[in-house]
Amino acid sequence: MSLRYYTAGESHGRCLVGFLEGIPAGLALSEADVNPDLKRRMAGYGRGGRMKIESDEAILLTGIFRGKTIGAPIAVMIENKDWQLKKDLPQINFPRPGHADLAGLLKYDETDIRAISERSSARETAARVALGAIAKKFLACFNIDILGVVVEIGGIASHPGNLDIATLRARVEDSPLRLFNPDKEKEIMALIDRCKEEGDSLGGAFLVIAEGVPVGLGGHVQWDARLDARLAQAIVSIQAMKAVEIGEGIANARRHGSEAHDQIFYQDGKFSRSSNHAGGTEGGISNGEPILVTGYMKPISSIHKPMASVDMQTKEAGKSHYQRSDVCAVPAASIVGEAMVALVLAQAFLEKFGGDSIKEVTRNYESYLARLKAR
Repeated sequence: MSLRYYTAGESHGRCLVGFLEGIPAGLALSEADVNPDLKRRMAGYGRGGRMKIESDEAILLTGIFRGKTIGAPIAVMIENKDWQLKKDLPQINFPRPGHADLAGLLKYDETDIRAISERSSARETAARVALGAIAKKFLACFNIDILGVVVEIGGIASHPGNLDIATLRARVEDSPLRLFNPDKEKEIMALIDRCKEEGDSLGGAFLVIAEGVPVGLGGHVQWDARLDARLAQAIVSIQAMKAVEIGEGIANARRHGSEAHDQIFYQDGKFSRSSNHAGGTEGGISNGEPILVTGYMKPISSIHKPMASVDMQTKEAGKSHYQRSDVCAVPAASIVGEAMVALVLAQAFLEKFGGDSIKEVTRNYESYLARLKAR
């Protein structure tokens, strides 16, 4: 069965719900596997007041029996505490530039912007993170590890280089900005503070690394089978993402071919590369190197600084509506990026190896690895 996932719920609705179908039977799973990632998503310097109200915790509603998955659809619920505080929300008439407000109103023939903003809000990503945590637990059974690292905020870059996940995690998880380089933290935090005082917001970029991904996920035979295309769609689907890069795609576009491609070697019974400019995919197929995906996030569109807008009732000029929001959510977005990469990789992994139980998938996977070793 192919892995399928989707979410439901609104920003100030009673709850968010995530649905995940296709996880094989026999995976040990509890809320304790999901809640740490929800806490990580809520953290980060520059987050707004909503995170002081919510305390996201997952409730596994279905698909679990005696602490293990049973192959049935998994439903996860995250309650919105803010729902109790916002039962009578006033109508919003001025759409925010950069948000789904205006386009959504026109598309759905609505009059109140809340009919659009409630679902288009990035609050929805809490459900994605919950589902991604389950996907990561599944992938960990096959020694696949995933980590999101912030590499830029407000134009200030801090790239970790070619370090392994274990080295990065030891530093990144203790950083309020999820940076590996502590030398940039004070500078970026000062910039966030300044933007907050000015009523503005900041964007940036994060890198998601996946280690242990075997050769052969994805495919070249159709456009929608290509792993890099699926990863790109998943990252850009995150609210406020406007660009994505696989490996060193931008730099490679400026290099000669002899500089851009990862040379192939064979030693001690296995293939190896001298570099990973391609970011772990070639021809839409994973090549055994770490998967590297960078997401680029625009500044959040809900800001205190007035921006030109139009009253949707009177069509008179005015200023855009401000709704409580973050100044910078790039660190949180890196956790969402982890989740989306995990879901895509879990989906591709199950397409390749199949199986209704973890034991069956493991047998298929080990047989495949044995075949590769014999090449």
